[in-house]
Amino acid sequence: ALLETVKTYAAKTGETAEILKATDAVRGNIYTAVSHGLEAATILEEEGSVRGAAKALGKLQQVYGFLDAAEKEAPQDPELNLIKGWMDLLIAVNLPFSDPTGAIARLEKASPSYLADRGIAVGYRDLKNYDEALKHVDRALQAAPNNGELHYLKAQILVRQAEKNKLPDWRNAAKASFQTALTKPERLPKALAAQIFFEHCRNLRRIDNKERNCDGMRDQIRDANSRWGPTASLLPGLD
Repeated sequence: ALLETVKTYAAKTGETAEILKATDAVRGNIYTAVSHGLEAATILEEEGSVRGAAKALGKLQQVYGFLDAAEKEAPQDPELNLIKGWMDLLIAVNLPFSDPTGAIARLEKASPSYLADRGIAVGYRDLKNYDEALKHVDRALQAAPNNGELHYLKAQILVRQAEKNKLPDWRNAAKASFQTALTKPERLPKALAAQIFFEHCRNLRRIDNKERNCDGMRDQIRDANSRWGPTASLLPGLD
């Protein structure tokens, strides 16, 4: 059902893009790029990363082609910089020896601001500049205080800050952010809910030195027969 929904979004986005090209070439090119990006995602989901790689790569090349066309017309466009900034960031985060500095600079010119600040926080996290990362994730949380993924990002930054500076109190702050991130786990993809729970469990072990089977409890969530996380009351106990 989710795959069919993405396919529908891809088709509708492409149709909208064609209409927009007549009056707003920049927006038309951006939405065409998004449409091809969604199509690439469905190819990988249907055919797998091995069989579908060539076709998905072709789609991604089209994505960059349309984004480059939009950039020639409006290099300062906030929506364009948000999309390209996030794409550059994902590449920098996942490829060895890549530097997210360029992605951060692009996201500084992007909007909506809370999505841009989230990306900037990820970039600074990976540059190990945790003070700047916290500043931007807090700004993002001001705009979206109920976003569980933002609270998870803040928890990650706090844990890394604790490890870097040998400050155990930061782990308690991270504990609070992990707990907030898991307030509504049923709204999160199952794999993400399981990973947040796992990192929360490991952080608790470092706080109180109490033995917990974090791997087993994570797998319990991950192996459930659902695309989404369980309700908070059904999460494994950590006390």
